[in-house]
Amino acid sequence: MLLTSIDPFVQEFERQFDRAIRQAGLSGRGEGAGMPMDGIRRADDVVLRFDLPGIDPGSIEVTVDRGVLTVSARREEEFGEGERVFVRERTMGAFTRRVYLSEHLDADAIEAAYNNGVLAVRIPVLEQAKPRKIAVQAQKAISN
Repeated sequence: MLLTSIDPFVQEFERQFDRAIRQAGLSGRGEGAGMPMDGIRRADDVVLRFDLPGIDPGSIEVTVDRGVLTVSARREEEFGEGERVFVRERTMGAFTRRVYLSEHLDADAIEAAYNNGVLAVRIPVLEQAKPRKIAVQAQKAISN
């Protein structure tokens, strides 16, 4: 496996917790809240796509340290003078998401781009971890 994320049961529990907190008018935990992710495995790389609508690109930070990719971003409240909030469903504040990378990924060659509210992070697969075809030789015995 090339990526390791947190246990799905724990993630679902945290989503439900965040939803209840938001409905109560409080702010969420931040870890994973408001940053859904898709992971796509291709022949030469892995692409992670994070939904970050309404985020200032200057607030996005992508780091990797000892096999852990961390994505952080911030969404600030945008209310003018004389405006009063009567419904608050959008999560504000800091968001952080951590993904544990396999040793089969090239952490030194990670690329990231933000477009239309989606942060795409491309992580190349190391050459030795890429699928390869093994030649089959006819009429040759393999010794044990």
